[in-house]
Amino acid sequence: MTPRRGPPSHPAQGPRPTREDHPRERPDHPASRPLSSAEADLRARRLIDEAYTPTSHRDDSPLPRHGTTPPVAQPGRPPMSQRATDASALMLTGSVAALSVGGATSLVLYTLGQVDPVTLAMGAAGPVALVLAAGSLLRSLGRAKADEHTEHHHHYKGPVHQDQRTSRTTTRGVWAKTTTQQ
Repeated sequence: MTPRRGPPSHPAQGPRPTREDHPRERPDHPASRPLSSAEADLRARRLIDEAYTPTSHRDDSPLPRHGTTPPVAQPGRPPMSQRATDASALMLTGSVAALSVGGATSLVLYTLGQVDPVTLAMGAAGPVALVLAAGSLLRSLGRAKADEHTEHHHHYKGPVHQDQRTSRTTTRGVWAKTTTQQ
């Protein structure tokens, strides 16, 4: 063995190898000489087999239709509440409607050739005003439906004194005069 060069090694790690101790530097190591075609083929097959050796296992057997297995997210649109799903479908439908209106407007403008900016603004404001009016109407109908049920049922045992009052307040003016009526 040749004398060691370099810093001393830690006693627990053992002696530090030198360049001459490396396996490729030995004359009997395969990397120190060119491989024959049979050895190269064998080495290539060994590397390919190591690359395709499975490191995990996937069970593709069918799962039961019901049981204690927790649900798993499926590919496609993510799981959402029914309200979120309805809102998403409404937005997708609205985008298709906006695309058709925009395409029709583009076709009309292309066929006319020249358009006055005022005419263009009025033509573009029409569908927007229609959508805003429809949205306001739908919102009003939703509020009316929420306020529709006004009947109350109370069930008590024993003597009960029930005092039900309704007060209406109105605030008007710059200096905010509030009037309360009972």
